[in-house]
Amino acid sequence: MTDHILLVSTDEQARLAMPEVLRRFGYQVTAVADGRDAGRILSCDGPDLILLDDPWPKDVSTDMMEAWAQDLPILVLCGGDGMEAALQALRLGATEFLAKPVDPDELAGAARRIIDNVLLYRRGEFYTSVLRHEAPSLLVGESAPLRRLLADLAAVAATEATVLILGESGVGKEKVAQEIHRLSPRAEGPLVAVDCCSLPETLFESELFGHERGAFTGAAQRKPGLIEQAKGGTLFLDEIGEIPAPSQAKLLRVLETKRFRRLGAATDLQAEVRIVAATNRDLDGMAQRGEFRQDLLYRLNTFVVSVPPLRERREDIPPLVRHFLAHPGLSKRIAKRTSESAMQHLVAYDWPGNVRELRNIVERAIILSGNKLKIDPEHLTLAGTSAVQPTGGVTLRFDHEPTLAEIERRYLQLLLERHDGRRSTVARILGIGERTLYRLLADLKGSSEQGQERGVRGEE
Repeated sequence: MTDHILLVSTDEQARLAMPEVLRRFGYQVTAVADGRDAGRILSCDGPDLILLDDPWPKDVSTDMMEAWAQDLPILVLCGGDGMEAALQALRLGATEFLAKPVDPDELAGAARRIIDNVLLYRRGEFYTSVLRHEAPSLLVGESAPLRRLLADLAAVAATEATVLILGESGVGKEKVAQEIHRLSPRAEGPLVAVDCCSLPETLFESELFGHERGAFTGAAQRKPGLIEQAKGGTLFLDEIGEIPAPSQAKLLRVLETKRFRRLGAATDLQAEVRIVAATNRDLDGMAQRGEFRQDLLYRLNTFVVSVPPLRERREDIPPLVRHFLAHPGLSKRIAKRTSESAMQHLVAYDWPGNVRELRNIVERAIILSGNKLKIDPEHLTLAGTSAVQPTGGVTLRFDHEPTLAEIERRYLQLLLERHDGRRSTVARILGIGERTLYRLLADLKGSSEQGQERGVRGEE
């Protein structure tokens, strides 16, 4: 990928000559004459280096240069009487300066060195973040729905109860199963995951229960099944709604008796395993239609965990994005972050594919942003548009013309629900003290009760 340099210079001759020189060394160069045009390029293109020619444009303020230096390296070119300006630029965060006139080889070499060093620094930041990114839980986030889910998992993990995990595709049902296993007394044992969709019906029982030599054509030797492989640990049956009907009865026997039999065998074996199952299908409806055994469903329903879709826990999107950016398998060894506008797009999107889709979008954004530090909206490949507003957006609906008190009461209720009843958080969002919030809630409660009383009297 060709490195991109943004030249900011009030000197028209320099804006013509320097790009020609640098292009001969393989750089892509964009030259602008003022800070406004530079800001436009920075917002939509994301160069690798800013080349700032002294005297720089008057509209390039110290605040602007300081903001530039937070995201990009700045190489300052200064004349003989511009040393003070160069020192000021260094204090504001510029990377290096060269005295004019500059030798073309020296200029190209300095640009190469600075860009490479910044890339190495970002990689160093990345490796540091990798050391920190391992979460105590495999499920990332701080929202109220996720906290409730984690509390349920902690409670059931310590038992031997069969768990059924329900949730849409992509919500992380396998991560939930891993969390149950991690928190359980069986954590030192194996976790064996079975994708029930991918096993052909003819092989399902052989893979799950195993078989003896000669049990069927091609069975040249004894083969332990997945239940035996998970001995002492957890067997995770993903998409359990896809299990063939004949196998459902045998799985029910395992759950009821903790025993099973290999195909072709004459004796039973002990199923020393805990079973966790998951599905995105409506098992109740399937059972009513005769597509899934009702008695097996009763056994699976011992403890049901419902995983909320991502659109119901939008507060978890920023920490999930940071988690994926720190993941060594995705970030191509560069520490990246999302711009504020990109994060607003991510939070506003409805995520039909849930966490799996978010991970894929982040991975594509990492690739599309190349060596750039920030991921911007143009690097996001979100499907369609979302009607949900960005974080902080609120829609209040009434079936009549509401009074001001009704609007205030509804808004406070919404904020309290969104932030799990944390009044300190709601007060901070509203920009008022907690005492003021308590008084406001009391006043609104009083006006609501008075309104109800008036309504009762009116009916009488």
